[in-house]
Amino acid sequence: MKNCLRELRKAKGINQAELAEAIAVSRQSIIAMEAEKYDPSLPMAYRLAAFFDIPVEEMFFNPWRAQQG
Repeated sequence: MKNCLRELRKAKGINQAELAEAIAVSRQSIIAMEAEKYDPSLPMAYRLAAFFDIPVEEMFFNPWRAQQG
């Protein structure tokens, strides 16, 4: 799933391990999400959004929304 996790993390000035610890997941999960090889669960997505203080919809690209006209 396309996301802006890497950009958000870098803007906050933290590394992958720090983000992983903050939302209680493994660093490997953060690496995989940033590489768009792993889709987070809904609870994990909400934890990420809360950590960055943004709506969850701003973090992930919805391809179906782009198709609506």
